[in-house]
Amino acid sequence: MSAALHLCTPEDMDRLLPMAAACLAEAGHTPDPQALRGALAPLLEGLPHGVAYLIGPQRAPVGHIVISFGYSLQAGGITATIDQFHIRPNVRGRGMGGEVLAALIPALAGHGVKSLEVRLPPGSRARGVFARAGLAPHEGYQPMSRLLD
Repeated sequence: MSAALHLCTPEDMDRLLPMAAACLAEAGHTPDPQALRGALAPLLEGLPHGVAYLIGPQRAPVGHIVISFGYSLQAGGITATIDQFHIRPNVRGRGMGGEVLAALIPALAGHGVKSLEVRLPPGSRARGVFARAGLAPHEGYQPMSRLLD
């Protein structure tokens, strides 16, 4: 199975939405479908602050990855954060996550992105795939956040 990446456009919403909802549900969240559609739509329409990719065949994707962009003086420019990275459970463990990162990291660097970050819960089984791709804990920093209305 191929870990090919396809940049999402508005035509991909019906394929992406259930996968994004499944990713949230797997993390213990109950997504509101309308709110999730509203959050995904600007990315699919070309909002420069993030992108979404389907993984695998475009007509029958096996996963997706959503990346948001930011800026950091410490990193020296544009940063990328993996917001969601989900591969269907029935095709996990076949190396696709590593293949996606192996293709994505140089592509992001080629577009001027200076750092890539992912936030994982303690004990995440995905830690290994990110470590093999060169991501490591940022010593001395603990993320803090607040949702704004």
